[in-house]
Amino acid sequence: MSTDFDLAIIGSGPAGYVAAIRAAQLGLSTACIEKHTAPGGTCLNIGCIPSKALLSASEQFHEANNHLTLFGIKSQAEISVNGLMKHKDNVVSANTKGIEFLFKKNKVTHITGTATLSADGKVNVGRDTISASNVIWATGSKPAALPNLPFDEERVLSSTGALKLKQIPQKLIVIGAGYIGLELGCVWSRLGADVTIIESLDRILPGMDNEISKTFKPVLEKQGLGFKLNTRVENVKHGSSGVAVTIAGSDGKSETLEADAVLVAVGRKPNVSDAEKAGVKLTERGAVNVNANFQTSIPNVYAVGDVIPGPMLAHKAEEEAVALVEQLAGGAGIMHYNTIPGIVYTAPEAASVGETEESLKEKNAEYKVGKFPFMANGRARAMGSTDGFVKILADKKTDRILGAHILGPEAGTLIHEVVLVMSFHGAAEDLARACHGHPTLNEVVREAALAVDSRAIHI
Repeated sequence: MSTDFDLAIIGSGPAGYVAAIRAAQLGLSTACIEKHTAPGGTCLNIGCIPSKALLSASEQFHEANNHLTLFGIKSQAEISVNGLMKHKDNVVSANTKGIEFLFKKNKVTHITGTATLSADGKVNVGRDTISASNVIWATGSKPAALPNLPFDEERVLSSTGALKLKQIPQKLIVIGAGYIGLELGCVWSRLGADVTIIESLDRILPGMDNEISKTFKPVLEKQGLGFKLNTRVENVKHGSSGVAVTIAGSDGKSETLEADAVLVAVGRKPNVSDAEKAGVKLTERGAVNVNANFQTSIPNVYAVGDVIPGPMLAHKAEEEAVALVEQLAGGAGIMHYNTIPGIVYTAPEAASVGETEESLKEKNAEYKVGKFPFMANGRARAMGSTDGFVKILADKKTDRILGAHILGPEAGTLIHEVVLVMSFHGAAEDLARACHGHPTLNEVVREAALAVDSRAIHI
């Protein structure tokens, strides 16, 4: 059987399903092919959404037992791992069913099956051939493993396995102090695990502004997380009841840590094997090589999301999908990579957009810095959440905002105020002049913008 479409999309994660819906809105006959039963890709099924469900639940548990006494509330909560996982699964199910509803609403043809791409740009699903004017490769990414340390999802966990633990480990070792390592480390630490995070670099959250990293580490240590930085993993041995991880610090001395399990959170890698078989050219780092219009080496095949270079973020994938589809429909879809925020959903949260101080110094750029602490904000004090600060970087001559970095309560929400201003090439003065409601956490953002020109009021 042969079916013709204007557009065939391989993968139904944030890049794939958003591309499908937007294409259908623009009048393109669209098929979205997914090998798994449920749409939504890694993000909705085994990534962003389930991890945030566990983060939210574990934070509530931790608050009940450790923070509510601040407000005169006495409580002693108990945790049911089965109930926790049921909550996570219900959240995932609701989201994936939502995608199915949107496909039906927008008349997207949803095909379940494993798609393979031929060199002439046609898509095969089982015995069926899908012919389409254009194809989008949006198969996402998978957890990266360490050499000679394959995942068994019982003792050696990927992020997928860490979301499905049937009981709270007494001791958990996390390899990698990036977004995934910190978030999942916090989940199980809040629930009672003794968590140690190992990082080969000398800081947590590599890639974020260094001041955020330095300030954040002691905050997490106060919450119970342990860190071993400048440390490499030499060996992992399986035992009858756990794992033994041999590590070496910068001084070369080795030690062995024992734990119930080890979570490997050293990043992700693109799912590109089938694309490569079809002749799609890859970059040196193993991502799909695309031009400025997301076109691959096969003329009618395009790629977006985690399979191409850039940060592996769901919202980056969604924006690329919309930009590409609008181009294919004859519009002028564009991307602004400098305004893609990065968010760590711990408590407090960390969020970043644009340039860091380190990147600006590397470019010899002239810039100004405005900072304001949550400690000086009335709403943060009322919430009992005063750790952290807002930091805004602006061009020294034009005052245009170049980047912003937030560590504090609801940082992932607050960062978008700066993202919006940056999207319109706005200045710190523009943000500072906007009236902000009182008392709100957003006032910290405004005060940081005022501080760019040494005009902060409340400090």
